[in-house]
Amino acid sequence: MRAPRRILRGGSVKKTGSIPAARGRKLGKDTMERHFEKDLQELKDKLLWMGTLAERAVHRAVHAVLDSEPKLAEAVLEEEDVINELQIEIDDRVVQLLALHQLMAVDLRLVLAVSRINNDLERIGDQAVNIAQSAQRILRHPRVKPYVDLPRMSELAEGMVRDALTAVVQRDVEMAQKILRTDDEVDRLRDQMFRELLTYMMGDSAVVFPAFELILVVKNLERIGDHATNIAEDVIYIVAGQDVRHPTVDRR
Repeated sequence: MRAPRRILRGGSVKKTGSIPAARGRKLGKDTMERHFEKDLQELKDKLLWMGTLAERAVHRAVHAVLDSEPKLAEAVLEEEDVINELQIEIDDRVVQLLALHQLMAVDLRLVLAVSRINNDLERIGDQAVNIAQSAQRILRHPRVKPYVDLPRMSELAEGMVRDALTAVVQRDVEMAQKILRTDDEVDRLRDQMFRELLTYMMGDSAVVFPAFELILVVKNLERIGDHATNIAEDVIYIVAGQDVRHPTVDRR
């Protein structure tokens, strides 16, 4: 629709009701900012849902072993595709955000970190699948030994993933640093269980196969802790702009 016109003295015509150019640019910028905030929130929601699924997969996979429950292992395998599809969708959303918006430094750090966290969550899902597959093989054999350290290691690894997601939501650097410290305890339990299981294997050849599968479970739990540590490092990067992945590297 044309803007209304007003006849001035002397016969000249003046358009009225048009939006000044500066105001139009401001409205356009405000609209883009609202779109960015909406797109960013949807991206974070997708990431948190993916994290919830990955954490649940780890819990189910380990308890398939601890509780001798094959249905839990089957549930993990059935849900693998959902996590993979979410990874692809989140990657696509990250690309769209980078392509459509001129991001400030803090927002750019967040979007780049989301891309890395997305990859770590997908890998956590993969580790859960590995544990579920080991569980199916372990359950074909008698139990090698009482599970004493495995529940503790699983509890620590699951807690690290859960705390990492909380740290992302709350931008909590202190919680992220706590996760970095917990990783040392997970590594200690890994070494202890490796020694115990190898001792069982050397003492009784009948337990070699299930004991080896338990070693794989332990190794995958340790890797889950590593991925949670990666996410914690990304939180520190998002909030403080500090890259703590390689503290000995001189970035001057």
